[in-house]
Amino acid sequence: MMPLRVTRNEPIADGIHLFEFREPGGLALPEFSAGAHIAVRVPGGAIRKYSLCNDPTERDRYQVAVKRDTKGSGASGDLIDKVKAGDTIMIGEPVNDFALPPRAQDFLFIAGGIGITPIMAMIRQVRRDGKRFRLVYIAHSPGTAAFREELSAPELRDAVTIHYDHGDPAHLFDLKPFLKERLNREHLYCCGPRSLMEAVREMTDHWSPAAVHFEAFTPAARPTGGDRAFRVKLAKTGTTLDVPADKSILEVLRANGLDVPSSCETGTCGTCRAKVLAGEVDHRDLVLSHAEKADTMMICVSRAKGDEITLDR
Repeated sequence: MMPLRVTRNEPIADGIHLFEFREPGGLALPEFSAGAHIAVRVPGGAIRKYSLCNDPTERDRYQVAVKRDTKGSGASGDLIDKVKAGDTIMIGEPVNDFALPPRAQDFLFIAGGIGITPIMAMIRQVRRDGKRFRLVYIAHSPGTAAFREELSAPELRDAVTIHYDHGDPAHLFDLKPFLKERLNREHLYCCGPRSLMEAVREMTDHWSPAAVHFEAFTPAARPTGGDRAFRVKLAKTGTTLDVPADKSILEVLRANGLDVPSSCETGTCGTCRAKVLAGEVDHRDLVLSHAEKADTMMICVSRAKGDEITLDR
């Protein structure tokens, strides 16, 4: 990680602050592309990942928007309350698990709440490249909508739809008209609450899986009663391994010396997919279509419904 100077910590919406980090000597920072995130060491030593929201051409700064999470560990609150302009903080180099395909010309962005942060960098890149986009931004209220003024600019009126649901199920936004067909081979990028992303996943099962992209800040929620242990059998070697209730298949395979590719580890990128030969899967990813779920699983988040599952490994 690298020591960067905090040059901004400013509120931009209710409970949301914009942070800006620069290299103390004024040097250029490692480059990033739209959709990238950085790891930030917050007061107390915890590491948290935040999506970059500024223009990727800006090599002199990193900007992230941080929402105070009153139900979490308190790390976001510590960052907002205890870190001020002039402080030095440790930052990791940008990593991108949510990148835009360079050849695509049309994009549909769907953001919920703080999920607008990576989408802002994407909009800036897409506009600069002369490409086309549509945005649906769902927020609780005008006061909680980060970047609302920027997205309400006259030149974006035809491309941006902002909806406020005020937390009322009766005012949920109808996404079906936007998702019923894939226009101009556009790519869909969705980031926000898990419930929003799961709804979008259900409504895009007829889209090409390669054109639908999600970014989750956390894995799927565990059942109310907690997870249960099970066994995973590796068909090619005949090995059977125990998967404890608090571990994923991915973690168990790695702990036993197996080299398993992965990236996001939240069930959104598709890197760790595995073929299922036997057993019923508790699918918790946002990648697989209904057809793919018949014989494939994401081993970073999904689990067995029964006592054992067999993988083609």
